[in-house]
Amino acid sequence: MFKNQPKGLIPAALSNMGERFGYYIMNAVLVLFLCSKFGLSEETSALVYSFFYAGIYVLSLVGGIIADRTQNYKGTIISGLIVMTIGYVVLAFPIFATPENQTWLLTLTCGALFLIAFGNGLFKGNLQAIVGQLYDNPRYASQRDAGFQIFYVFINLGGVVAPFVAPLLRSWWLSENGLMYNAELPALCHGFLAGAEVNLANLQELITKVGGSVVAGDVGSVSAFCSNYLNVFNTGIHYSFIASVAAMLISLIIFFVTKSQFPNPGKKEAAAAVTYTAEEKAAMAKEIKQRLYALFAVLGVVIFFWFSFHQNGTSLSLFARDFVDTSTIAPEIWQAVNPFFVITLTPVIMMIFGSLSRRGKEISTPRKIAIGMFIAGLAYLFLSVYSLIMGYPSAAEYRELPIDQQVKAGAWVLIVLYFLLTVAELFISPLGLSFVSKVAPKHLLGLCQGLWLGATAVGNLLLWIGPLMYNAIPIGYCWAIFMIVCLISMGVMLFMVKWLERVAK
Repeated sequence: MFKNQPKGLIPAALSNMGERFGYYIMNAVLVLFLCSKFGLSEETSALVYSFFYAGIYVLSLVGGIIADRTQNYKGTIISGLIVMTIGYVVLAFPIFATPENQTWLLTLTCGALFLIAFGNGLFKGNLQAIVGQLYDNPRYASQRDAGFQIFYVFINLGGVVAPFVAPLLRSWWLSENGLMYNAELPALCHGFLAGAEVNLANLQELITKVGGSVVAGDVGSVSAFCSNYLNVFNTGIHYSFIASVAAMLISLIIFFVTKSQFPNPGKKEAAAAVTYTAEEKAAMAKEIKQRLYALFAVLGVVIFFWFSFHQNGTSLSLFARDFVDTSTIAPEIWQAVNPFFVITLTPVIMMIFGSLSRRGKEISTPRKIAIGMFIAGLAYLFLSVYSLIMGYPSAAEYRELPIDQQVKAGAWVLIVLYFLLTVAELFISPLGLSFVSKVAPKHLLGLCQGLWLGATAVGNLLLWIGPLMYNAIPIGYCWAIFMIVCLISMGVMLFMVKWLERVAK
């Protein structure tokens, strides 16, 4: 697995683990946290989530431009790690949200999210550009796809641990205050405090389940419990951001200590450029156009993969909270299933690809991406069929049912779903990074990696559509729409595959 890989690969991946740790904590808790802390609707929380995750990838374009123009990739990466750390520090302060402070507190929270997104933009694409540069050495060129898959495995190690942190700290803090965790209670508490119509029987039953006690019919005692529960519940989540700060500092130390092992893409290309003749530059200009056309074609397809895949932080997290039995496993913990499968399945997929290559049946990167879109479609087909068989209505209708009529799905449903989505991801994300590094002009490596992340941003800007459908139509139809999107994208990719294979040679 590590044979014939450049020595800078593992330090680069370890440097990225802190960013992944914070990413997966945010992926697991952000929508649910915004709902539980501020009482925002799921649609509004998903909109904030969409802009935050789009910002991460849009700002990667800015980070790529800064690094390309300054020729200082390593300094830009270090700056990104520092800015991200500051954002997590701001989020770590547990301030209770009240009607009086909610406006400025929500603004402060969004400001912290911007710092995290901007720091990520400075960091992420430029580190990937450096990893791609490692494989421009002819000695390692044939290992490019395998190298990015190894890189992807290591950066997901932080993602396996991260989703456990928030639920564990939250449950610990609840227990310290004589309470227990319940996924449905925060929304009911916010609704009651806001004077909205809530199912009071469901609310009082859940209060008893978590160890609380109220006087029947006494609005004051119910209000006091709701305020206290929300304060304790969300303080535990704030503590998880302290863990993100620690992870970011570890990544900063690793990168700073090992930065001498990494190339500087901009400077290396500048030295080579002086040897080009006028004819060579004209030929290169034509080739660069073809490569950029191919890059934008692939980016247009993968937008719809990220739109579907990143539902794991929005509508799929809400599905885990509402429709899956969370009495023993908190909904955030399901976010660990994806990075766990990344780590365990990558060696298997690499073995399959290696075996095909040795037999002269190597699958090109564009074809692998098309296969990944098909597998993503299968994942949503499975969830759609299951939801239709169970007769699940829209989530809004389901939550209004009495608790004893809410039929919960088993854990196996999410395991199967994330297994298929992870396999699809392994056919698309690391190999897409490899494709970008292969076709990108060498003096635009940072920018082109930023464009790949920019395509992810466009997909993330559409994420709010998932929770909107989730609450408006039977969820089986919601998942079917994602399936159709993936299959159409696969068809477009297959239509272009021969041209893309020629350009990437």
